[in-house]
Parts: sequence; C-alpha cells; structure tokens
Amino acid sequence: METLAVLVLGAVVAGFVQGLSGFAFSMVAMSFWVWVLEPHLAAALAVFGSLTGQVLAAVTMRRGFNAALLWPFILGGLVGVPVGASLLPHLNAHWFKALLGTLLVCWCPAMLMARSLPRVRWGGRTADAVVGLCGGVMGGIGGFTGVLPTLWCTLRGLPKDTQRAVVQNFNLAMLAVAMATYLAKGLVTRDMLPAFGIVATAVLVPVLLGTRLYIGISEVRFRQIVLGLLTLSGGALLVASVPRLLASA
Repeated sequence: METLAVLVLGAVVAGFVQGLSGFAFSMVAMSFWVWVLEPHLAAALAVFGSLTGQVLAAVTMRRGFNAALLWPFILGGLVGVPVGASLLPHLNAHWFKALLGTLLVCWCPAMLMARSLPRVRWGGRTADAVVGLCGGVMGGIGGFTGVLPTLWCTLRGLPKDTQRAVVQNFNLAMLAVAMATYLAKGLVTRDMLPAFGIVATAVLVPVLLGTRLYIGISEVRFRQIVLGLLTLSGGALLVASVPRLLASA
C-alpha cells in the first residue's frame, strides 16, 4: 500500500510540474519513486509517464512551434537515445544521479540569481544537435530528456513559448524513441503493466491543470519556475544518491 501511494503521488506531482513547465517529469517522479521502486522499473515508468504527459500537453499546448529550430535537437537526440538505453543495464545509477544533481544545484541557482543572463550566441545548429545528443543519451538512461535542452534554451534566451515548444516536442520525440527502445530490448516486462496503468491514470488531470496555469505566467516567472525546478530536481537526485554512495564506500 505504501508503494502504491508513493507511485501515485509521484505521478501526480510530476504530471502537474510537467504540464506547467514542459519538462521535469522524470526528475520529480524519481525523487519519489527511487525510495520504493527498483531502478529499472522506476526508469521505465519515468519514460512512460513522461511520454504520456507530453502527449497530453502537446495536444492542449501548441504555441511557439518552430520546426527549423527544433530539427537539430531531434536529429542529435535520435542518435543519443539508443546509446543511453544500451548504457542503462551497465550504469551505476547512483553516480549518474549524483553527478547530474551536482551540476543542477551548482549551475541553476547562479543563473536564477543573475539579474541578466549572458545569452549564448555561438554554436548554432551544431551546438543544438550536440545538446540534443546529450539529452537523448539521458533520455535513454531514464527519461531525463529535457534537462540539458532546457538549460541550453534558457542560455539562448528563447522566449517562453518558443522554449517550451522546443523542449516539449523534443521530449515527445525522444521519449517515444526511448519507450520503443525499452520495449525492443525487453526492458519492459509483463509484470510492470499494472504500474504503467496506474501512472497513466494518475497523470491525466495534473498535466492538464499545469498547462492551464502555464498560459497565465510571464516570461520572468517562467524562467524562475524552470530554474527553480531544475535546482530542486538536482537536490532530490543528491538526496537519493549520495547516502547510498557513502554507504557503499
């Protein structure tokens, strides 16, 4: 019963956050699920829950779409997702979470406190494709597709609707590929299906509520929400990973 409650609560909170920001389902959900679920089950559920939320959000939120801006991220991500899925069975998940969490809690607060962020103008589409590649690898590992593209779009200084459209559609494409890769590699088993059904049901209303709230927020508030969520996600990853690394040392 406790596991079921944590599974539902994680999906509800993560669904709302994803609906509001366009990303971060896996980060938020993992901060709940890592305590009660096996790592491979949690990773598969994170990818599935993220994908479900992105489909819902994409249907209800269609602002700022720019295909020319999006395609380099997509091409890079398509290369990265199979790499990440192949790494998953061999990866030390605790080290991965600790390193990613450290990056987020160090970098995002500095960006949040800066009065004005220096915009990154170098790299062009090649840099976008590299960021997409890295996002794809992280998506294959556990559904963390949106973290690096979100940071990159924030540094680029993209308007909130454009940024959300890039991250949301990139996430949707990469998560679909990640889910297909998980299925092809046998990482999703029959006994996981009841948990998949619970997560799919739990995210429906929270995602829609989050998208409704997004419409009324300003550019500045959106940036604060995004960077704040990334910081909290990093902290949650550190809380989940560092004690286990210390215990195994």
